[in-house]
Amino acid sequence: MNGQNRSDIYPGLEVDIILKKDQRSGKRTRGIVKDLLTSSTFHSKGIKVRLEDGQVGRVIEIVEK
Repeated sequence: MNGQNRSDIYPGLEVDIILKKDQRSGKRTRGIVKDLLTSSTFHSKGIKVRLEDGQVGRVIEIVEK
């Protein structure tokens, strides 16, 4: 599941994000969502979130548990 719809993402969810510094390489970072930073209901490049460890990036994929 991709991370373009805000309604699919909530605190405590495990996701893969791309950090700003990794946008060119496409390197993913996995973590647990702490805060949603994008206020719109949809974003074509992914909803921006803050992970529990403080890293900020756009959700590329929601990890199925």
